[in-house]
Amino acid sequence: MAEEQRDLISDRGSNVLNVGNTQRSAWGRKATLSTLSILVALLIAGQAVTIYFVYQQSGQISKLTKTSQTLQLEALQRKLPASAKPVNKMKMAMVSRPLAMKVLPLAPSVGNMDMVPTSNKTEDQVKQLLLQGDPMKTFPDLKDNLMRNLQNLKNTMTDADWKSFESWMHKWLLFEMAKNPNPEERKAIPAEKG
Repeated sequence: MAEEQRDLISDRGSNVLNVGNTQRSAWGRKATLSTLSILVALLIAGQAVTIYFVYQQSGQISKLTKTSQTLQLEALQRKLPASAKPVNKMKMAMVSRPLAMKVLPLAPSVGNMDMVPTSNKTEDQVKQLLLQGDPMKTFPDLKDNLMRNLQNLKNTMTDADWKSFESWMHKWLLFEMAKNPNPEERKAIPAEKG
């Protein structure tokens, strides 16, 4: 009997130990699962935050790229001669202002570029020289008096081109005045009627 009691006690003790081990292993599994799910959630949250910052930075990078390209274009435009204009500004000027310009026929072909101008007038020689540089260049049809022609030119030019032209006219006037320093020989210019 004593042996039976011992067997019963040992069976009960082992059952108690088995139940305790089973509960501990279940809790251990739950703790491990909880820990893993927290780690997975943290990894997903970290990835989401990383993606958010990458998209935000890519927006800033694209803005910087556009700004950089704009600045490069402006720098190239500044290097161009004053008479050269970007295409989009030329189109806007053509649309916004009426053109009082007559389109001249295209310049002779490249093989005939050495042709002599039709007359010996300075105007014709300068036109020929300009057409050699740019065969698509056009010249306005100026058939009014000086003041109306200048007003027509001002209406067809951009502000920057007009300011450049005014500066050239001022220098030309000074040159002409320096050629003929005698004030008595200058003729009076009649004022235009308003």
